[in-house]
Amino acid sequence: MKTVLFATAAALCGLSTTAFAQSTPVAVASVGELVVTANRSPQALERVGQAITVLTPQDIKASQATDVSTLLSRTVGVSFARNGGVGAATTLRIRGAETDQTLVVIDGVKLNDPSSTGGGYNFANLLAGDIDRIEILRGSQSTLWGSQAIGGIVNISTREPQKPFEADLSAEGGSMGTSYFRGAAGGRTERLAWRLAASRYDTDGVSSYRYGEEKDGYENTGVSGRALFQATDTISLDLRSVYSKGRNDFDGFLTDSRDHGETEDFVGYAGVNFELFGGALFNRVAYAYTRTDRQNFNPDQAVTTTTFDARGENRRWEYQGVWKINRAWTATFGGETEDAKMRTASPTDFDPHPPVVRGKAGIDGVYAQVQGEVVSGLNITAGLRRDSHDAFGDNVLGQVAAAWSLNDGSTILRASFGQGFKAPTLYQLYTEYGNANLKAEEADSWDLGVEQRLGDRFVARATWFQRETTNQIDYVSCSSAADPMCVVNGAVRWGYYDNIAQAKAKGVELEGEADLGPLQVAANYTWTEAKNDSEGANHGKLLARRPEHQANIQAVYSWPSHATLGGAIRYVGKSYDNAANTTVLQSYTLLDLRASYPVNETFELYGRIENALDEDYETVRNYGSPGRGAYVGVRARF
Repeated sequence: MKTVLFATAAALCGLSTTAFAQSTPVAVASVGELVVTANRSPQALERVGQAITVLTPQDIKASQATDVSTLLSRTVGVSFARNGGVGAATTLRIRGAETDQTLVVIDGVKLNDPSSTGGGYNFANLLAGDIDRIEILRGSQSTLWGSQAIGGIVNISTREPQKPFEADLSAEGGSMGTSYFRGAAGGRTERLAWRLAASRYDTDGVSSYRYGEEKDGYENTGVSGRALFQATDTISLDLRSVYSKGRNDFDGFLTDSRDHGETEDFVGYAGVNFELFGGALFNRVAYAYTRTDRQNFNPDQAVTTTTFDARGENRRWEYQGVWKINRAWTATFGGETEDAKMRTASPTDFDPHPPVVRGKAGIDGVYAQVQGEVVSGLNITAGLRRDSHDAFGDNVLGQVAAAWSLNDGSTILRASFGQGFKAPTLYQLYTEYGNANLKAEEADSWDLGVEQRLGDRFVARATWFQRETTNQIDYVSCSSAADPMCVVNGAVRWGYYDNIAQAKAKGVELEGEADLGPLQVAANYTWTEAKNDSEGANHGKLLARRPEHQANIQAVYSWPSHATLGGAIRYVGKSYDNAANTTVLQSYTLLDLRASYPVNETFELYGRIENALDEDYETVRNYGSPGRGAYVGVRARF
């Protein structure tokens, strides 16, 4: 099958005529492109020492992806697993780290769910919607970004208006009863820039239980808005919000069932930006609020249909300053104070009104980082951070990175060392399985990389990485009262959380892009060896659901009419579904085909075939995945 797929890719690559760069998902990134995530302020990509991938508006549009997890899974160093189709519980891992060790940021607001076990972000309800740009920063990055940034950061920006008034609409439909409608409008004047967007997604889906007959559907409604008011030449007010509500059906353990869940996510941000000293010092003072409400239902229960009810909230105040010391040096510094709280309950027919578990904690952090050119072409970044948490106390960490641009920018050498930490979650601290003595998870990361350009048409990158994680929090089962941690108020509990786990990961990331006129090609390959370094029977074994080998290739051909034809192949090597490495998830290869045709300057028709060869595969044992699907749509810009 692999031979057939790569032959198909070669056939796509064999097509030829004139280019339309704005339609292509794989155009070679230009020298001088600005990135934000690495330094929390715009920096030229060639000055950044960390490994970073940028998905531009053209990339996102050309991919035709509806959910962000699928889009991210095509990038180097990223893997994902899902308990069924779109809308099912989704985990995303960067360089083999845990999914809750990935920090997700939308429009400057850090996202997590304090009521979930690991406190991470569930990508299930994150659709492409009005997203304009995504930056994926790989490696431990807690110096500027704080807790959770052990594996890396996914920084998402929604669209900003560019014209006095603009609007766009899109609609698509296809297999599995799927429909997706989006609309947005906005405008920009001398003092005000605003944009509002809304979307609705529905699908009948596939059975979550791999061998089930009943389909498990998903629906999602999303709304987002932003406004920037320029009060004076140096002062502006920034308001942003994102809301989504999803409903997903899921199955019970190894059986069809009528269970379903509802999730509401809200993100709010208000900030004031102001400049001092003639623009040399940029300041931002902001308040951010996030809330996640989750409920699960089983209509077949007799006494109560609610099986789970939880809410997690975060309130964060922050200040950030960016000081342009001179033309060569910049300092970024700031402080954050965050308060998180949660409540959770799991009713059953035997106990329809269980006690509600509540918890709250605060964390305060300060950070400072400098970046500058020490000699011509050599840029150094160094930073420190200190955090103080209500439970585990103080934590100090740092980071250093270097980027050396040679041969007029055609060769760039990169190296970085970064530290990361993850605060224990409220669930791990305060539920019936809680441990108030937990420490923060900690990680040290290294990487070395080289980027080589051949003119404006070819670029290749290679990166070696390594990470060691200690104090990782894991669940300890209780079988008797011999362990004093197993006894609470004279009763033996099921188990508790403790800092008993360690992990090591290393690997290589290879990337290549080629601009061949009408044909654009991009490919990447990742080798990741993520191992359990904890004492015990599983020491040295591969961590679950971390494939060692992954590869992606994308190609798109553009005609003078701006019509495009493209394809994407994704190969995922075998992995293990359990810590003991006894249950294998077989390797799989997916082929997607895409096409688009602009009818005129306003309307564009597009379509795609996902999993064109109808590959039967699993990302989680005994959970279903979508087969072949065909989708067509129309976009309009006004």
